[in-house]
Amino acid sequence: MTVDHLNQLLLVCSLVLLIAVAAVRISSRSGLPSLLIYLGIGVAIGQDGPGGIVFDNAGLTQLLGYAALVVILAEGGLGTKWKEIRPALPKAALLSTVGVAVSVGVTAAGAHYLAGLEWRQALLIGAVVSSTDAAAVFSVLRNVPLPSRLTGVLEAESGFNDAPVVILVVAFSAAGPVEHWYALLGKIALELAIGAAVGLAVGWLGAYGMRHVALPASGLYPIAVMAIAVSAYAAGALAHGSGFLAVYLAAVVLGNAKLPHAPATRGFAEGLGWIGQIGMFVLLGLLVTPHNLLADIVPALVIGMILTIVARPLSVFVSLLPFTVPWQEKTLLSWAGLRGAVPIVLATIPMVTKIPGSEHVFNIVFVLVVVYTLIQGPTLPWLARRLQIGDADGTEAADLGIESAPLERLRGHLLSTSIGPGSRMHGVEVSELRMPKGAAVTLVVRDGSSFVPSPATVLRHGDELLVVATDPVRDAAERRLQAVSQGGKLAGWLGTDTARGHGHLRGHRREGH
Repeated sequence: MTVDHLNQLLLVCSLVLLIAVAAVRISSRSGLPSLLIYLGIGVAIGQDGPGGIVFDNAGLTQLLGYAALVVILAEGGLGTKWKEIRPALPKAALLSTVGVAVSVGVTAAGAHYLAGLEWRQALLIGAVVSSTDAAAVFSVLRNVPLPSRLTGVLEAESGFNDAPVVILVVAFSAAGPVEHWYALLGKIALELAIGAAVGLAVGWLGAYGMRHVALPASGLYPIAVMAIAVSAYAAGALAHGSGFLAVYLAAVVLGNAKLPHAPATRGFAEGLGWIGQIGMFVLLGLLVTPHNLLADIVPALVIGMILTIVARPLSVFVSLLPFTVPWQEKTLLSWAGLRGAVPIVLATIPMVTKIPGSEHVFNIVFVLVVVYTLIQGPTLPWLARRLQIGDADGTEAADLGIESAPLERLRGHLLSTSIGPGSRMHGVEVSELRMPKGAAVTLVVRDGSSFVPSPATVLRHGDELLVVATDPVRDAAERRLQAVSQGGKLAGWLGTDTARGHGHLRGHRREGH
């Protein structure tokens, strides 16, 4: 590649990124997941589109897709609230194991008997499309808030089910006969256990180090956190475990560890996640050859119908049998099983290993994801409203964001928070905050002006507070601010639990040196 080629590549990539960013607005208005627009961009610049770019390197697509999935899982884990997913872990674990098994079996049987595919191809498709994509689900549900018990299940399931699905797809794509089912189950259990252990260990060690090492610049914190998360994937994979589960769990630990400069870290990770999604889907759109899809449209529609109407609901209802879950929530979880990045990337694995019929598998998965995302995506908000699931009146208290900057030499912290529209801190006097000894509100910013508050100063919506807290009471000060934001001035006296109802709190940290 010459410098001229590099210049042309940079121009094309920057234009594609700008178009993709602009397309997010179209996606948010239409209710369609943005992945479809990114795939469309890839198809448009491909060999059958105006761009005319010929690209057929499935191996490179798989490698870059894996790298993008690592970043996307890390970003998802950093944004996952532990208090929301903790009650959902048993349900998500069964959905990611028993549910995947049911989905693979039912879908593969339908693909074999109704679509006429060979058993290996049918099993491959059944495994590939059994992984859900939380990013696709929440991109169309951003205007319909769901209870945390449902969002926790969907988030945890999407983070967990990638691992067993990858193992199944690799096993079905291997040359020679497929392993016996009991050996395959043992391999899945072992890889999941190794991946979970590595992810939790790396996440805990990384969080401990980040909390005890003061870096000279705030911009280094996001880089370090992402490096820790990616190292969890690499360590888990090299240990013959599930690297995808390792990176997700490590990111969950890091995201809930109250690290310095958390907002900057999440913003950096979110930006990388967007780049990963855009690049991956554009590349997948480039890889597909539209004129070759015609012969696979009917099988894709048949298999997609089996997956959507039979396999996914059956997997949800069977997996949730041990729990008391209303049928309305089971119905929404069944319909919310959107397919996105992972299935299309996994469909490149049999292409790389040159399994007979692998191109048909890829084409079927591509058409299935596009068509059924078009059907399910826009109807998810409508279904949630029809089932009366969600915060329809918008009365749920708003998140309280707290930024914490480590003041290393003063052995203290500078906390910054704003009083949002849903906060019950509105109307509370500074003295009524009852901050712990060693913490004090030192400055209030209101309508662009700042002043030092008195104990009788009444706080209002839109105010920004600066709180100085000594190191031993930093956590107590944060919990007190959270409690008053959720319960008002009488929080604590009326039995308000500062640990309950604050799953939406996001910690923010600012450089204080």
